[in-house]
Amino acid sequence: MNQAADDTTAARVQSLRAQLQAASYAYYVLDAPDLPDEVYDRLYRELQDLEAAHPELITPDSPTQRVGEKPAAQFTSVRHNIPLYSLENAFDLAEFRAWEDRWRRQAPEVGKVEYVAELKIDGNALALTYENGVLVRGVTRGDGVSGEDITPNVRTIRSIPLRLAIDNPPPVAEVRGEAFLPLDVFEQINAERAGRGEALFANPRNAAAGTLRQLDSRIVAARRLDFFAYTVYSSEFDLAQMPSAPDQITSQWQALEFLKTLGFRVNPNRQLCQSETDVQTYFNEWDTKRTRLQYLTDGVVVKLNDFALQQRLGFTQKFPRWAVALKYPAEEVPTVLETVSFQVGRTGAVTPVAELRPVPLAGTTVARATLHNADRLAELDIHQGDTIIVRKAGEIIPEVVRVLRELRPENAIKVTMPTHCPQCRSALVRPDDGAVTRCINSSCPAIVQGAIIHWARRDALDIEGLGEKWVKQLVEQGLVQSVADLYGLTVENLLPLDRMGQKSAQNLVNAIAASTARPWASVLYALGIRHVGTVNAKTLAQRFPTVEALAAASPDEIESVHTIGPEIAQAVAQWFAVPANQTLIDRLRQAGLQLAASPADQTQAAAGLLVGKTFVLTGTLPTLTRPEASAIIEAAGGKVTSSVSKATDYLVAGEKAGSKLAKAEGLGIAILSEADLLALVAVV
Repeated sequence: MNQAADDTTAARVQSLRAQLQAASYAYYVLDAPDLPDEVYDRLYRELQDLEAAHPELITPDSPTQRVGEKPAAQFTSVRHNIPLYSLENAFDLAEFRAWEDRWRRQAPEVGKVEYVAELKIDGNALALTYENGVLVRGVTRGDGVSGEDITPNVRTIRSIPLRLAIDNPPPVAEVRGEAFLPLDVFEQINAERAGRGEALFANPRNAAAGTLRQLDSRIVAARRLDFFAYTVYSSEFDLAQMPSAPDQITSQWQALEFLKTLGFRVNPNRQLCQSETDVQTYFNEWDTKRTRLQYLTDGVVVKLNDFALQQRLGFTQKFPRWAVALKYPAEEVPTVLETVSFQVGRTGAVTPVAELRPVPLAGTTVARATLHNADRLAELDIHQGDTIIVRKAGEIIPEVVRVLRELRPENAIKVTMPTHCPQCRSALVRPDDGAVTRCINSSCPAIVQGAIIHWARRDALDIEGLGEKWVKQLVEQGLVQSVADLYGLTVENLLPLDRMGQKSAQNLVNAIAASTARPWASVLYALGIRHVGTVNAKTLAQRFPTVEALAAASPDEIESVHTIGPEIAQAVAQWFAVPANQTLIDRLRQAGLQLAASPADQTQAAAGLLVGKTFVLTGTLPTLTRPEASAIIEAAGGKVTSSVSKATDYLVAGEKAGSKLAKAEGLGIAILSEADLLALVAVV
């Protein structure tokens, strides 16, 4: 039995923690290690021993708590307090100037401005919540509105402080930044995996993303992720603790400096720019220097430095208007085209795919590249054995850029689009006004497999364990010809599959059964209706809370829903008009799928005046930032736009509202204060 710690032991534990935390700050933030490794290790072991003898002294922010925990069953979804927006891309300086022109039209009286240029880390965004200075939650970006709570994994990243390095921290603060895998660590991990005969990671970003989603945080701890912070949210910091001690943080540059004070690593390769010329110089300089870095970067994030101007400009539905990602040109490399295969997707679209002699490209080994469609294939005049130039489109998808015809082998055979489906041999069709060649056989194995893989996606029915390998076998062996067939599978059905054991079979059956609890919006997205992504599915599920209501709606009724255009409306109406799809809905209903919004969902979506209502925000609100106000509106079913028009239902106005207020008054639009908005959505 452990004896209770006396005051001397407790004080020693506190001292050890302080020394170790100070050493970590010097190492990760100041990049100036001041404690030899052997001394750090000795202090760490002493702290471990004392905590083992006195477990009551263990605290969540102790350096010993980074080692990882036992595997979790699953991650939970957490809604971001402020949406975690992505960035608009600019692929050259002309597009950068176009971005600048757009924000200046919104603030025409603004003269000279400062920009902060930061290297765009090719990693994974995280939102970290601190309560009274202690790390309590780490959440992934997810879809920008909600992410996964991966706190045990975040705690293993040594460059993320478990406790903020200041006195008198605020009750709540949120820090955001990018987690990434250093290149030397990535290479070492892949070398170790190769030695064990395991599949290699494709690139550092994918390795980092997979690591962060490990259910066993002990694996995460072993992979040595790193983290750069880039923003902080809280208005209650004691700024006197900053070396420069400003009255308040009013700029991005000050925020980055303050993050260092809090104990975070901030990318040192940043610059405060006084002009567009400074931005261009920084961009060009790092285009040549970035290959020397220990992390991948695909561009430069440029932000307006002034927070007041940022707040005034606000956000679009997807991006902040005050920031842009200026991307470097995609790397291009030559290789040899060995052949062209034709891939059939879940909608029947047939895509030509170049099968290449493997070549290193932008941190990965590329062996395949898209040729997009029949028109692109004809334009390139591709022949087998051609030497081609391949690049990564948007640094993600490899594509063939051009053919080096002067290197074409003699008697090379030209590649043309097939006339029949490579999977089921049905005749392919291509509308006169369309670019896509399609197989229209709904029983085509490739279409069925694609539909099932889509159905099982995490943002659809989230059937854990139902990957491409199992889907292919299920379809090939005739066990599944429709997503509805999944709900009749038994362990006995699954055991004959190659490498399927009793436990795996039972887990898969359980996961399929659990998917019947997924909400109506997820089911609607999972159906795979053309043009209906996750956002549109949620919008339609709010407006049509049952499958019967949506199936009975006319294209005009569907199009009347905000953000739903005529193409989407026609696609939805046509899908429900197909007899085979009506049969599928009947079978899903019999299997127990959620084809109607739950009472709680309906209450949230339909209560109050926000469903189907359009809002515009202007001026400075007393307590809410624009992202916070937007999140409140959107959570209750409303839509936030940037400009006032006849379609606007409400203008939420704060101080210095400007021209939007005058225009809204002229159009007779209802004007709300922050208090009015909160009362409208019953926020207390």
